[in-house]
Amino acid sequence: MTLINGQEIGPIGYGLMGFTWRPEPTPYEKAFEAMREALANGMNFWNAGEFYGPPENNSLTLLEAYFAKYPEDADKVVISVKGGVDLKTYHADGSRAGIRRSIDNCLRLLGGRKKIDMFECARRDQNVDMAETFSTIQEYIDQGLVGGIALSEVRPETIHAAVKLTKVVCVEAELSLWTTDILTNGVAAACAQYNLPIVAYSPLGSGMLTGKIKSPSDLPNPMLLTFPRFQPSVFHINLELVKQVEALAATKGCTPAQLAINWTRAIARRAGVPSITPIPGATRVETVKENSKLVEISDAELDEIEATLARFEIQGERYPEHIATNT
Repeated sequence: MTLINGQEIGPIGYGLMGFTWRPEPTPYEKAFEAMREALANGMNFWNAGEFYGPPENNSLTLLEAYFAKYPEDADKVVISVKGGVDLKTYHADGSRAGIRRSIDNCLRLLGGRKKIDMFECARRDQNVDMAETFSTIQEYIDQGLVGGIALSEVRPETIHAAVKLTKVVCVEAELSLWTTDILTNGVAAACAQYNLPIVAYSPLGSGMLTGKIKSPSDLPNPMLLTFPRFQPSVFHINLELVKQVEALAATKGCTPAQLAINWTRAIARRAGVPSITPIPGATRVETVKENSKLVEISDAELDEIEATLARFEIQGERYPEHIATNT
């Protein structure tokens, strides 16, 4: 098992965003079924966000309700919480006041059911010295309310600077078969240099790599229709890679989702890449079971996948211009 900040986590984690960050949130009882299934299948690293949903129904309120019903699970789960965002503007706020507001709110929403095992600013605040941000989080670590500091959606320079200021426990970054940027832009290399595990978010490309999305109307969240890669003008081009993933999965005898998720694990065997824990989201028990299955990918199969990727160029940026990336 992978260790993050001294805590053992399973080879595949679990993203909670999809439960509450959608027009029709998943009813809690249905969410609980999926969450219990995830834990039963070894997916004990759970990724949450203060802003994943409105104040009355977000990741933290979901977790509070879950641990209220299943208090015995609190010590079995390692939770990473994204915050450090102004909830009115959704801009990064790494100021001392902003971090205190964010962590205090997260702790309030958790209601004492569970500590925050690691806290990460969703984006680096470019207008605030990181020393101020980290020293504020450290206050909560010293009080035993937060376990450690993680980074999210950062560029290599941020990682190199951050490790000089604080103990970083992991780095969350987007990684999938159609988003391999961190493998070539220095992020993975920086993490390997400091032995920092990578938490790979969106390993299924927002659902595209499952093979179940054939047109923009199939997207699970309408918000994705504003993202460049899902625009009608390029959608059919990007779908070609998905077709190749489907073909590879059929040869492998697994589902496209299983191939995509386990590729992120397997790529960690390459030189200059640290351990990687993918955190696919799933709101249904059946999907959790599918996503949790470990599939071994050989070096020869990795080579074949890389050769396939080299033949395609994904069209469109990862996010719309108003959303900060590589901070």
